[in-house]
Amino acid sequence: MPFPFTIEQSGRLRDLGAGPGELGLEFGEAGERDRAFLDLQRRLSAQARGRLEEAFRTGGRPQVEILSGKLAGLLCSLGLVQVSTPIIMSRARLARMGLEDDPLMARQVFWLDERRCLRPMLAPHLYEFMLDLDRIRSGRPFGLFEVGPCFRKETQGARHSGEFTMLNLVEVGLPLDRRQSRLEELAAVLMDSVGLAGWSLETVDSSVYGQTVDLVDRSGLELASCSMGPHPLDKAWGFSGTWVGLGLGLERLAMSLAGHDRLGPVARGLGRLLGVPLNV
Repeated sequence: MPFPFTIEQSGRLRDLGAGPGELGLEFGEAGERDRAFLDLQRRLSAQARGRLEEAFRTGGRPQVEILSGKLAGLLCSLGLVQVSTPIIMSRARLARMGLEDDPLMARQVFWLDERRCLRPMLAPHLYEFMLDLDRIRSGRPFGLFEVGPCFRKETQGARHSGEFTMLNLVEVGLPLDRRQSRLEELAAVLMDSVGLAGWSLETVDSSVYGQTVDLVDRSGLELASCSMGPHPLDKAWGFSGTWVGLGLGLERLAMSLAGHDRLGPVARGLGRLLGVPLNV
């Protein structure tokens, strides 16, 4: 009977950066397995210390911050303008997105009091800018984006987090027949800029936006959700016009680029530096 690594051993090795080949090893008896675990743990711990030393020699930034800066610079070069909005969101703005009518989404909101919450998405504040700028620019097209933290009471395992980073962009005023092709162009430009290969676009149903287009990686992991207007949500905001929007989860993107199977190494948190565990 083969002896694979125990659940606890596999978890420790995974935290240290072991690959599928190492995690899938099997042994003839338990003692051999345990000795191999200790040897592999020592080797991976030494490699982790080496990565930490290299970081302090050359400097470093978390992968999500690198992606944020790269994508923000790209979007600005395309003529979009970055905005920075409050992390605290009013209940009234959230209600306009229809979230309180969706029991699942309503349970995911971090409420601060009866009227305020930590924002679960960036779109409501972008809608506010869309209204003002559509009036000021008198029908001339424009693009906006924001990058920042969002918060949801997620309970769906290793690919979800209660605090995550979104990049949300919107372009307003495109011709109706250009919306789909523009979404495809934006998705391609963003993914090409970070070097992600094998991604695709899939049509799905969203509880907030109705029918949307998801951007997924080669393993089927959802990285971004795309939508377009005129849209039924526009009426609650008093907005009329055409738009395309894309919301990209940066931790998900970083996870996919690094080949991880969970968010832990790239998510906000303690106990890691640049994805390297500190319990080595």
